[in-house]
Amino acid sequence: MRARYGVPLTLTAVGAAGLAYAAGFEVRSFRLRRVTVPVLPRGMRPLRVLQVSDIHMVSGQRKKQRWLQSLAGLRPDFVINTGDNLSDPEGVPETLDALGPLMEFPGAYVFGSNDYYGPKLRNPARYLLERAQGRHGLNGNAPAVGVVHNPWEELRDAFDAAGWVGLSNSRGRLKLEGIEIALTGLDDPHIKRDRYAEVAGGPESGADLSLAVVHAPYLRSLDAFTADGYPLILAGHTHGGQLCIPFYGALVTNCDIDTDRVKGLSTHTAADHTSYLHVSAGCGTNRYTPVRFACPPEATLLTLTARD
Repeated sequence: MRARYGVPLTLTAVGAAGLAYAAGFEVRSFRLRRVTVPVLPRGMRPLRVLQVSDIHMVSGQRKKQRWLQSLAGLRPDFVINTGDNLSDPEGVPETLDALGPLMEFPGAYVFGSNDYYGPKLRNPARYLLERAQGRHGLNGNAPAVGVVHNPWEELRDAFDAAGWVGLSNSRGRLKLEGIEIALTGLDDPHIKRDRYAEVAGGPESGADLSLAVVHAPYLRSLDAFTADGYPLILAGHTHGGQLCIPFYGALVTNCDIDTDRVKGLSTHTAADHTSYLHVSAGCGTNRYTPVRFACPPEATLLTLTARD
């Protein structure tokens, strides 16, 4: 009996324990990542930027709401929201309640596919298959059919009313006590809504700093921003891999970026230019896969400092 059934039963027990941990603890174990990025002109004071991403709010997620509200205590100079706020068409009021204290600060945002469309139940193993076949989102897959349309206009109107700058295929500026930040953003490349030609041209003259913002870090967007000379690109979408292997890392990124840069600070090079890239692992999950393993939910406080 032991020789025949002992190992399968042990593996089953370990798997069940891992699932219980991933769904019961880690998915609610919110963290703050702190990163320093030397991108400011010499002599300029440091700037604190709070990046929130991939909230995927579902009605009833009270702990996530309270944690997001608490981030206002960091007193950032400005906030960047890199999209996928929703995972429930009924989640807009709770999303706005969670972000309310942060909307008292200057900010900017782009949307992701889950702001526009509700999630669909799918086999998580398909992400591995799509990675092997080079298919990601609508960048190789058939268009989504029968999807739920989320009330993203309500989010947009609330963000705009708070003074946050919408950056979906557009440019904008934030003024911070004598400092002017120029921002260039794209709509979500994951569903082919990005239109770089509409915002091409690189950093704006007269601004103290220019930043690039996009939801999904597809290489075509990173190449374009980097070639145009942006010193820092902020993105989300990947969930940091969401289900990772300890001491190895992520298996998938859900886009065409490599797994080595699935989250955190790295660099990207194109056309003899190099930009810093920060990819947030986000603080939520698709409502149909509410688990995380070796990849806690997060927000990031980036401290921008002067270049060496």
